[in-house]
Amino acid sequence: MNKKFNTEESTSVVSRRDFFKRTASVSAVAAASILAPASLLADDENIMHHPKWGTTLGDECNYNPYGFPSKYEHNVVRRTSALMSSAGDMHAAISMTPLHIQKGIITPSGLHFTRTHNGVAHVDPNKYRLMIHGLVEKPIVLTLEQLKRYPSESKILFMECPSNGAAEWKGPQFNSLQFVRGMMSCSEWTGVRLKTILDELGLKPEAKWMLAEGSDGSEMSRTLPIEKVLDDVMIVYGQNGESLRDEQGYPVRLMAPGWEANLCVKWLKRLEFGDKPWYAKEETSKYTALTASGKAIQHFYALETNSIITSPCPEIPWTDLKKGDLVEIEGLAWSGHGTIRGVDISFDGGKNFVEASLKGLVLPKAWTRFSYMYKYEGKPLLLQSRSYDDSDNVQPTVNQEKKVVGVEGVYHRNAIHTWAVNAKGEVSNVQVRS
Repeated sequence: MNKKFNTEESTSVVSRRDFFKRTASVSAVAAASILAPASLLADDENIMHHPKWGTTLGDECNYNPYGFPSKYEHNVVRRTSALMSSAGDMHAAISMTPLHIQKGIITPSGLHFTRTHNGVAHVDPNKYRLMIHGLVEKPIVLTLEQLKRYPSESKILFMECPSNGAAEWKGPQFNSLQFVRGMMSCSEWTGVRLKTILDELGLKPEAKWMLAEGSDGSEMSRTLPIEKVLDDVMIVYGQNGESLRDEQGYPVRLMAPGWEANLCVKWLKRLEFGDKPWYAKEETSKYTALTASGKAIQHFYALETNSIITSPCPEIPWTDLKKGDLVEIEGLAWSGHGTIRGVDISFDGGKNFVEASLKGLVLPKAWTRFSYMYKYEGKPLLLQSRSYDDSDNVQPTVNQEKKVVGVEGVYHRNAIHTWAVNAKGEVSNVQVRS
């Protein structure tokens, strides 16, 4: 019986080899246009033999009750740099999302970029309190459970540090997509719209501003105008279907859709309403927009129309392509002013543009993916993307931006970014001035 089984197995293997030999050349021609470079081997060990994981028991179903990424994804992590620290250590610092491996528009909670001013606080949810006071008719202190009793809503929204790309202001600094634009992420946020609570408490007519204050050691504080507060500001406690992570402000943070991420105060403990701004440290000495005249714009909130090509990039070069291969150029576009309406791509540093396709969900104040199929020619390129939104905002060139914000500004940098692709398919971070 064993002899018969072995004979059948041998016949089966020969048949599979014959199949691959017969189809390899045809498949290679068909695949070369998209799956470049296509190299189908009739005797590929990974096809002809059973792998270990297919012949042994795997882990028990609930071996990891919460779950972990695959061990083979160990390089898919947030990264930081001493250059990104404002206090000489990693307590007041930032870590960046690995955009080059971003799939879709939802950033996993564990990869969402992180900014701290005094380290990551660990708040006991049973002792958590949110105080809402000032120019309101009925001041209140809410527990976490009381906050969750209000009607909830979920929204997919991007979040971006206003200094995203700050290191690139005077010229290229990092040859890495993650460090060039990694101070941003996009998640599904769940919580209660602040207006819902205020409708119950009652705002006094003279209330024109709101102070949001965090409970971490820095007591991060920012001021928001009442128009934004009553429009779409949320108090959130959920991210991507779970509670906020500690580094994202557990158990509660503020969410100001489309506006600077530092306005989305983490570990939120207090909301005070008044008739004028508070002029907190983070909106006087920091987070102001320096103009070409040398004067700074203090209340400079909404994030501009922006985009970045994510493939190719220094982490994902075209070194394995051959002339004639088809390859997909991909990227992300976003706008704090509304919805992305389109993205153009240039191969010559902005002299000429072609229209890319938007793919997947296209939502207001969320990441939008774009795509363009390109026939690789093995010649040097200066790759750029230029986005525009439904408010008729168009991404500017570097020179156009510098005329407005000067040469020393580091916030709200949204100029067109350039990747240089050489004849070998290697990708470098460059800046085009015209």
